[in-house]
Amino acid sequence: MLKTLTDKVRPQHCALLIVDMQNDFCAEGGAMHREGRDVTLVQKMVPRLAQFITAARAAKVPLVWIKNVYNTGPNWYLSESWLEQAERRRNGAYLTIPVCEPNAWNGDFYEVRPEPDEVIVTKHRYGAFESTDLDLVLRSRGICTVIMTGVATNVCVETTARQAFLRDYYVVFSSDCTATFNQAAHDMTLQNIDAFFGQVASAAEITACWQAAPVRLRAVT
Repeated sequence: MLKTLTDKVRPQHCALLIVDMQNDFCAEGGAMHREGRDVTLVQKMVPRLAQFITAARAAKVPLVWIKNVYNTGPNWYLSESWLEQAERRRNGAYLTIPVCEPNAWNGDFYEVRPEPDEVIVTKHRYGAFESTDLDLVLRSRGICTVIMTGVATNVCVETTARQAFLRDYYVVFSSDCTATFNQAAHDMTLQNIDAFFGQVASAAEITACWQAAPVRLRAVT
């Protein structure tokens, strides 16, 4: 059992999940902005996430990038229930405003992006474990802790964190490298995750654990 934050985020068995850092969720002119949502908090979060990604790479923590594909030409992934919800509540998104199209600007990464040797998992629903190979990728690398970052705090990041906990991963949820479109929704997710699904910690607290990790010296023969 891993009881401390330091134990949970040891680079040998944790992975940094970066959820949906795509133009449609982060950029002005993207789907969420066109839908009427305020992307200010998301854009303010990005420099902190970029710094956190750099720290994770320096600590040799595996990065797993989660990327959405929703609208396509034939719209294979948009079910009737999805479209009904969109029509009732989403102010044009998915219906007249395509979201995260493949090979298009709106589905491309925003400000931060993977290096060539880093994994990209493509999803078609809020949760990154839903009908993807994310679980296989993590278990193949011996990962037992996922560190959650990205957008939106209360939608795709929270859903993925819940799924991870139900699959018996330790969940560490970044308080300041996640963001959504209003502060109250962000704060509510942090409270809910910390109560039921994982441990909430700042990027600085996690990075300090990596920096404090003992240096492994090669044995002298």
